[in-house]
Amino acid sequence: MQAFYSDHFILPLPAGHRFPMAKYALLRERLASELPRVAMLEAPRASDGELALVHSPAYIASLEQGTISPQAMREIGFPWSAAMVERSRRSAGATVVAARMALHEGVAANLAGGTHHAYAGKGGGFCVFNDAAVAARLMQVEWGRQQRQPLRVAIIDLDVHQGNGTAHIFQQDGSVFTLSLHGEKNFPFHKESSDLDVALPDGCADEPYLQALEAALDALQHRFEPGLVIYLAGADPFAGDRLGRLKLSHDGLEARDRRVFDWCWQRRIPLAFAMAGGYGVKIEETVQVQLTTYRVALEYWRRWQTLRA
Repeated sequence: MQAFYSDHFILPLPAGHRFPMAKYALLRERLASELPRVAMLEAPRASDGELALVHSPAYIASLEQGTISPQAMREIGFPWSAAMVERSRRSAGATVVAARMALHEGVAANLAGGTHHAYAGKGGGFCVFNDAAVAARLMQVEWGRQQRQPLRVAIIDLDVHQGNGTAHIFQQDGSVFTLSLHGEKNFPFHKESSDLDVALPDGCADEPYLQALEAALDALQHRFEPGLVIYLAGADPFAGDRLGRLKLSHDGLEARDRRVFDWCWQRRIPLAFAMAGGYGVKIEETVQVQLTTYRVALEYWRRWQTLRA
C-alpha cells in the first residue's frame, strides 16, 4: 500500500508552539518498523495550477511571495516562512497522489493532510491549503479526460472539528458530497453547512459515536453514489486528546476506521485517506491511533489486490 509523506520538509515553529509537528515523523518511524508493507514515498509538490482548482490565485500568490497579512497568518496559526508554504504544498500533493493511486489500487494514504479549515481564499486552524478539496477537483479533471461519466467524490470527515473550509468550498457543487461528524461545541465556532453534518455532544463515547456514524453512512448511501472517497481519519476524537472533548477509546476508533473502510469495500469504492487532527496529551497515543488506522487500511488494501490478481 502506498503512503506519501512530507514531514522531512521542516515547518519551523517557535519553542512552545502547541501544534504537535513531531507526530508525523514518529508515525513514519512506526510504520517503517511495524508495517513494512506500507511503501512510503516522498510527496510531490502541488503546483499553482492544481491549487487554483480550489484556491484563489491571489491567496496562492500571497503565500508564495510572503505578502499575506499578519492577521491572515494568525488565523492559520503558523508563522509565515517559505518552508511553511513548501510543506503545505507537499501535504496537498500527498493527498492528490494518494487519491490517484487509490483509483488504481483501491486504498492509498497521506501521512499528514486533512487540512479542512482552509477556504478558497484563506486558511485557518493550522490549515493552509485544503488538500482533500484539491485532490477531489483534480481527480475529477483527470477522470473526465478518460471516462464518459463524471467522477463523484464523497469526503468523509471524521476529524473532531467540523470541516468548515471543505463544506464552504463545495456548497454549490453537487458532484462532491461532504459528510462531517464533529464535536458540536468545538472549533470552529461558526460552522458551515456540509451536505451532512452530525454534531456530537461533549463526552460522546464509543457506542453513541458508532451509532451516529452508521446512521450517517446510511444517509450517504441513499443520497449519493461516489466513485471515490477521501477519508479524514482524525485521531482527535480520542479520549486522551487535548482539543477533542469526545471520549472514544482505541477500540472505538479502530471500529470507526473499520466501518468506513468496509463501507467502501462492500461497494468497491476506492478510498484515499489522510490523518487530519490529533493533539494527544501523550503524543505517542495520537501516533498509536494513527498506526491502527494504517493496520486497518492495509487489510483492505490487500482485499483490493485480490481483484487485480
